[in-house]
Amino acid sequence: MTDAIPTWRESGEGRRGLVLLHGIGGGSGLWGPTLPALEDYRVLAWDMPGYGASPPVEPGFPALAAALGRMLDAAELDRADLVGHSIGGMVALEFALTYPDRVRSLVLYASPPAFGGRGPDFRDRFLAARLAPLDAGRGMAALAPEVVEGLLGDDPDPEAAPAAIASMAAVPESGYRAALATLVTFDRRADLGRVEVPTLVLVGEADALAPFPVMHGMAGAIPGARMAIIAYAGHLAHLERPTEFNAMLCSFLDRVAED
Repeated sequence: MTDAIPTWRESGEGRRGLVLLHGIGGGSGLWGPTLPALEDYRVLAWDMPGYGASPPVEPGFPALAAALGRMLDAAELDRADLVGHSIGGMVALEFALTYPDRVRSLVLYASPPAFGGRGPDFRDRFLAARLAPLDAGRGMAALAPEVVEGLLGDDPDPEAAPAAIASMAAVPESGYRAALATLVTFDRRADLGRVEVPTLVLVGEADALAPFPVMHGMAGAIPGARMAIIAYAGHLAHLERPTEFNAMLCSFLDRVAED
């Protein structure tokens, strides 16, 4: 569906538009701990195509970026601040490189510039591990707990794991499979120097999927990018350490708003 418009949840009363783009096991509802910190913005939390009530699009990041553009059009937003988690950060980076005039600032959270940069063997193992339960007919509800357990860092907020498991269990299997197939194609390392907007690279100290050395290298390749590290957090820092995450996010957004 090349003209499909993603659905979104909206909150806040500010005039400045901000878009939250969830990770591969998430959805618009998984930003609950983040929203109270963003009351001064008009916040749009999308459901990625194939998730929630959002119609699917053809595979690939160009199609996802185009879908984000249609959502902004439908919401009557010419420009927005983009906050992308994991695959959502990849969509945000793709969008910023393709439609730079529509992005005010960029937050790349737990989102490396390429997936499986360690080689095709890593990608193959990752896909096999994620798809094996589904191929065996166990479904998303069976997959979710074991995946989420591997994403968390040390001593997360007690509400983090239940929220992440419930969110992932609710993801349509078809949407999840399509997202995985798209995820492993991402590689924008050669284009980081073309990012033209204020950028924050945000990483959990214990995140194995977006490790510090990779994220630090990405921050160094993006002109003027800032980097923030959340101690003890894994891949779901906004759930694991919401107070620290919100403080770092809002500090960056406030600084951008002043410029």
